[in-house]
Amino acid sequence: MNDDWRVQVDFATTSHANALSMHLAADRLKHDLSRAFADRVIVSVDGDRMFLYAGSREQAEKARDAVEAGARTHDWNVDIDFRRWHPVAEEWEDPDVSLPDSEATKRSERERLMKREKEETAVRGYPEFEVRAELTSRHDAVMLTERLRDEGLSPVRRWRYLLVGATDEDSATELAAHIKTEIPSGGLVKVEGTLTAARAEGGLNSFAMFNAHPGATQRKGSIA
Repeated sequence: MNDDWRVQVDFATTSHANALSMHLAADRLKHDLSRAFADRVIVSVDGDRMFLYAGSREQAEKARDAVEAGARTHDWNVDIDFRRWHPVAEEWEDPDVSLPDSEATKRSERERLMKREKEETAVRGYPEFEVRAELTSRHDAVMLTERLRDEGLSPVRRWRYLLVGATDEDSATELAAHIKTEIPSGGLVKVEGTLTAARAEGGLNSFAMFNAHPGATQRKGSIA
C-alpha cells in the first residue's frame, strides 16, 4: 500500500530546525493543507534534520511548500529531498519511479477509504484527544494499524507513527493503555491534550509533531 511520502529537510543549524518546527506547530504558515484528522502531516526533528511524513503526493508537496515558505521568511538555506516509499524495493525512492500495477489498485482503495473517513470526520467533528504511537519500524506500524482497524478504530499512519482520535480524556487514556499492550518493545505511546483551544484559534493543526526516537538518529545517506 503506497501511502508513505517523505520530505527530508536539512538545515544549517539545529536551532533553525527547531525554530521552523515550532513555526509549523503554531500553524502560522499560509498553507492550504486540509484540516481533517485523517490528513495530518507528521513531523519529526532530529538535530539539524527534519522529516515530514504524508499520506499522499499532493499532501507531501504542500507540506514541502510550507517548509520552503518558512525558510524564505527567515532567509535560511535548506536542502530538501522528496521521496516516496517503494513497497517492493523496500526503500525510499524518487517519487516519479513507477510502481507495479497491483499497487495502483491498492492506492485506489486507500483513496476511497480516506474519502470515507473524511466524510465521517466531517459529521462527528474533530476528536477532543488523540493517542500518539511511535514504533521502531514501519512493519510494526503497519501491523498495528491493521489490528486497530480490525477493532473498528480509524488510526492515521505515517511511516512508523500513528495517531488515533478519542472523544474524551478517559477514552484516550484507556486506548493508550490498550495500544501499549499491542506494540513491540521500544515503542512509545502517549496521550495528547485537548484540541478545543486549537480549534478556537483556527482549527486542527495539520502538522503533528514527534520528537526523534531515542537511538534512531539517521544521518545523510541512511534511511529514516
